[in-house]
Parts: sequence; structure tokens; C-alpha cells
Amino acid sequence: MGTRPLLNRRLAGMGTTIFAEMSALATATGSINLGQGFPDTDGPEEVREAAVRALREGRGNQYPPGPGVPELRQAIAEHQQRFYGLTYDPDTEVLVTAGATEAIAAALLALLEPGDEVIALEPFYDSYAACIAMAGATRVPLTLRAPSFRPDLDELRALITPHTRLLLLNTPHNPTGTVLTADELATIAALAVEHDLLVIADEVYEHLVFGAAHHPIAALPGMRERTVSISSAGKTFSFTGWKVGWVTAAPALVSAVRTAKQYLTYVSAGPFQYAVTEALGLPDEYFDTLRADLLRKRDLLAEGLSEAGFRVFSPEGTYFITTDITPLGEKDGIEFCRALPERCGVVAIPNAVFYDNTDAGRSLVRFTFCKRDDVLAEAVARLRRL
Repeated sequence: MGTRPLLNRRLAGMGTTIFAEMSALATATGSINLGQGFPDTDGPEEVREAAVRALREGRGNQYPPGPGVPELRQAIAEHQQRFYGLTYDPDTEVLVTAGATEAIAAALLALLEPGDEVIALEPFYDSYAACIAMAGATRVPLTLRAPSFRPDLDELRALITPHTRLLLLNTPHNPTGTVLTADELATIAALAVEHDLLVIADEVYEHLVFGAAHHPIAALPGMRERTVSISSAGKTFSFTGWKVGWVTAAPALVSAVRTAKQYLTYVSAGPFQYAVTEALGLPDEYFDTLRADLLRKRDLLAEGLSEAGFRVFSPEGTYFITTDITPLGEKDGIEFCRALPERCGVVAIPNAVFYDNTDAGRSLVRFTFCKRDDVLAEAVARLRRL
């Protein structure tokens, strides 16, 4: 096979993800896994039963339509109208994907060419870096720095070059929990219009906000025709294994993303698409209860982490808490997280893996709070041993 490396050089250094490594460590040590962001209880029973009903009735057991089942595309359009006043044509402006991860991959592969630059909020979800690399483009980080984790919009302006093709936003932001304000988004939108940039808006945590409000950038002047908005059912309805995501955008953008998407999975999750259709129509009470429940869990874990000696940065959204380990006399988050299971039986994720500027995240560690109260309480008790 010669001396050439087997792995595409664009993916060099992107081996096993930190999530796989830490989840395997949790299993091997019997630790509580507060690393990977998946709930330990299923979502609403009526939604699960809707999936069972679809399976039994033979809806979605064979290939569903490439863009997604019509009922789900209609429900996604109604969701955007209901919560944000955004009107999308379910036939030409909505695309169902294998989770938000595929939507991100398809959008980046469709819209980027070698030599393009992508400005992304750093720290960034690990698939961003891989997908930008696979497209042959260059990522340009706009670093969110502790303690506020707000974007420096003057720095953003300075990062834009003639090679900048798109802005990749994630709000509510994983892992920092920052929710971009209306004023911040207005400035970002104005820059996108001024420089004729595309925007990919990863909004999977749109309903997981505490006090702050989620504002879709697609609703701002000049943005609808240049924004690919992405979300999914996994985080909102606690069925992460179903992998049902979606894109809403102007017809030309959806057509471009669909062209790439059809050569990734083609279609997926047939029966689950019908179940998510029903989930999106749940009453406001469901979404309100979800937020209230997660807020309580956030405060439970935040208080425990603070008592254990961490510096805690309370998130405005998502179900993650970022902490600083320096008050514990620690400096390196990766070493800390690899040792943590043996030290006290808890698994977390080092934020440094989400940074190009690793020094900015070296001492930061992320915990998730989308777990049962008793699990969080036991994790807090174990962490106090530190």
C-alpha cells in the first residue's frame, strides 16, 4: 500500500472522538457519564407510541421520500411559524435529515469549495471541523472567552476576508451555553449582508433556554435568502437515537443541501419521522415544562460543582455546564478528565478538544445535566471527593 497514509490527510488528527473515548471510559470504570449529551430517560410516551403505531401500520418501513415525509415537512413549517413567525413552504423550503449532524455535513459539503473560509464560534462542536475539512475549506475561529463567552463582534468584522464564504453559528451554543442576543444577531446579520455571506445556523438547542430568548437569525432583514437554519428532534424531545433533523431555507439553498444529502444517507428514520410529526405539535405546556425541568437540573448540578471547588459558568441555554478546574489546582482539562473516572467515578468532557486556540480552553471542562435527579445527586456527591 506504499507509504501514503490511509486516512485522507484532511481528516488527519480526527480519529476516535472524545465522546467515544470518554463514554468507553465510563463503561469500563462504571462511572456516571456526565460527558456525552444524551438523556437517561426517554421523551414523551405519546411520541414513543406514535413511532410504534407507524411501525405497525407500515408507515415509513420502506424508503420515505427523499426530502422527508410530507406530514413532517408540514409540521416543521408549522413549528417555524408557531414559534418565530417564519413562513416556509414545506415542499420547497424544508428538508428532513439524519439528525442535525447530517444537516450540518450536507450544508457544508454543498456550499463550500476548496479555498473558502468559514468563520465559526469557538469552541465548536467537533463535527464542524471535520466537515469543513472534508469540503477542503478553512475554519477561522471566533473565540468565545471566559467568563462571559460573548462574541467580540469587532473581531468578527476583522476576520472577514475576500475568501470568507459563510458564517457558522451555533445558538444556543454548545458547550458554553451562550445564547446570542437580538443585538448581537443584528450586527452579525448586517455583516453577512454587507459582505454577501451565507449563514448556517445550528439551532438544535432552540427550546432549551433559561431566561434568555432564542432568536433565529433567519428572521432578520436580508437573512432569509442567505441562511440555512438547522434543528432536530433529539434534544427537544429526548429521543437522540432516532436521528431526525431538518433544514429550513430558501428553495435554492435547500436544493443545494439536498443534492449533497442524497449521497450521504439518502433517507433515514422512516417511522420516526411520523412520530416527530406528532411531537412538533405538542402543546406549549410541554416546552415550558421541559425548560423548567432542565433549569432545576442545571441549578442542582451547578451548586454541586461549585461546592466541589469548580468555577462554574452558568449557561443560558443547552444542557451543558462549562467549568474551570484551576481552583482545584488543576491546569489541563484533558488530563483531568482522563483521570476523573478513577478519582471519583464521574466522566466529563474537556473543552480543549473543541478549540483550535487550545490555550483558551485548556482548563475548561464540560458536564451535562440532562440526567435523572438521583444520578445528578450521586455525581455531585462523588465530585465532592475532589
